[in-house]
This record gives sequence, C-alpha cells and structure tokens, in this order.
Amino acid sequence: MGAALSLAQALGVDVLIAAELLPEIEAVMVRKLNEQMEGRRNG
Repeated sequence: MGAALSLAQALGVDVLIAAELLPEIEAVMVRKLNEQMEGRRNG
C-alpha cells in the first residue's frame, strides 16, 4: 500500500483520496485477474 500511495503522490493525486479508493481499485483488479486466469484455464 505504501508503494501505491507513493505513486499517487508522485502523480499529484491527494494521498487521502488515494487511500480511500485503493480498496475498491484492488477489488476490481482482483476480479479482472481472476477472470483472465479462468479464461486461460477454460480455453
């Protein structure tokens, strides 16, 4: 999480906003990764 907040800060994003949004962004990333892995397994 520290790296993500550092990246957000470097990009000029308010770290408090980034910290608030990171859990939701992470959930989407995990879902999409799981979909990709499932697709490779099935086809």
